[in-house]
Amino acid sequence: MSDRPVEFSDRGGWWLAQRSPHPALRPFLRSYDGYWETESVPTRMRTLPTRTTVVIINLGSPLLLTVPDAGEPDREYGSFVAGMHDGHGMYLSPGGQRGVQLDVTPLGAYTLLGVPMAHLTNAAVELSDLFGRSAHTLVERLAAAPSWSERFDVLDAFLLRRLDAGPVPDPEVARAWRLLNGDPAVTVAGIAADVGWSRKHLTHRFREQAGLPPKVMARVIRFQRAIALLTGGAGLADAAAACGYYDQAHLSREFRALSGCTPRELIGGQLEQQRVTTLAEPA
Repeated sequence: MSDRPVEFSDRGGWWLAQRSPHPALRPFLRSYDGYWETESVPTRMRTLPTRTTVVIINLGSPLLLTVPDAGEPDREYGSFVAGMHDGHGMYLSPGGQRGVQLDVTPLGAYTLLGVPMAHLTNAAVELSDLFGRSAHTLVERLAAAPSWSERFDVLDAFLLRRLDAGPVPDPEVARAWRLLNGDPAVTVAGIAADVGWSRKHLTHRFREQAGLPPKVMARVIRFQRAIALLTGGAGLADAAAACGYYDQAHLSREFRALSGCTPRELIGGQLEQQRVTTLAEPA
């Protein structure tokens, strides 16, 4: 039994149980986020590009998920992995959700999932399609655990086994990831020169292991930084300058491309869950 405490918080209709993962896993994910919904009210929510791969271990009803890849129709998912995205999607929930969410760095996902992240770009895949029978066993053990602390212990053990067996990212790709996250003004040419690769080779290897090409990943990181600043009260012009956009118009175009709406629409409420009267209602 871990001595790391579990923290509980009421999010207004949702309860959240959080604990830090095993120290060996912390470079790849910040926390385990267990959740349960107190009401069975159908909702829909816009999904946005982020700098993490999302793993949902579902202990409740399946979700109807729309992914940015237009070639894949809406479908129901139980426990699933959503790879790196460069566009917005949507999920529809029947309510009464219960499960665990893991927000994993792309290179952490490459190791823990054991597959090239390019295979999951703009897509979602059932956990059982990646892990086989062990995915069903994991869900069953989490559902049967009598406490959140014990559930998180189960996750520690499962992910540590994956960590030991998974592939290791190229040092050059890991360096490129750090550079992208550290400097809003960094260029792909600058990264390639830093790691000693050609731009073409860097783009290929980075996309294979992180899920998006470095230029697109930089757009997503910049977009997330702008959301954080705007949510914190910054003006559009100030956020644009701080995040490396040419001007306010450039920021607005990028928001429409990545989120499907304007900055004001997004920050003004589009991030919130919306109740729906039926799951057949168009998003």
